[in-house]
Amino acid sequence: MRWPKPQINREISARQAAEKGCLRSIPNAMSRLLKLTAIIEAATGLGLMAVQSMVVRLLLGSPLDTSAAVTLGRVAGAALLALGVACWLARDDTQSRAARGLVAAMLLYNISVAAVLAFAGFGLGLHGIALWPAVILHAVMAVWCIVYLRPVNPSSSERTQP
Repeated sequence: MRWPKPQINREISARQAAEKGCLRSIPNAMSRLLKLTAIIEAATGLGLMAVQSMVVRLLLGSPLDTSAAVTLGRVAGAALLALGVACWLARDDTQSRAARGLVAAMLLYNISVAAVLAFAGFGLGLHGIALWPAVILHAVMAVWCIVYLRPVNPSSSERTQP
């Protein structure tokens, strides 16, 4: 009688992948990044379009006082909603150049937002209950984008698709 070959589990946990420095080898890592970004930015965008003064008060501790500021808040909300929709639509297309370009744009966005909000706190003395959590969130999201965008070591076992 012949015994069947034992099956080898080739999947690794996210923790093991992070310890080995190959976070991108997890098939869903970029998809998770895009989904999380889509949810966060679309929700923030909708909030800025509908109740912009409340969102700004939470972030900066100050309401929007002029109609020009309210209008600009709505424009920013529309841009965030568009970013959220783009990320949601790209969530299953993680191997394309377009998806990689979207992650590069998200990196620029997250670094910029973290810097602008940190300056608002340190330089301008603004403070809202959500200011520092937003700075930390955008900094962490920027690091996640960098991890995904870093060059692949050709000697590693990671495979890239065109």
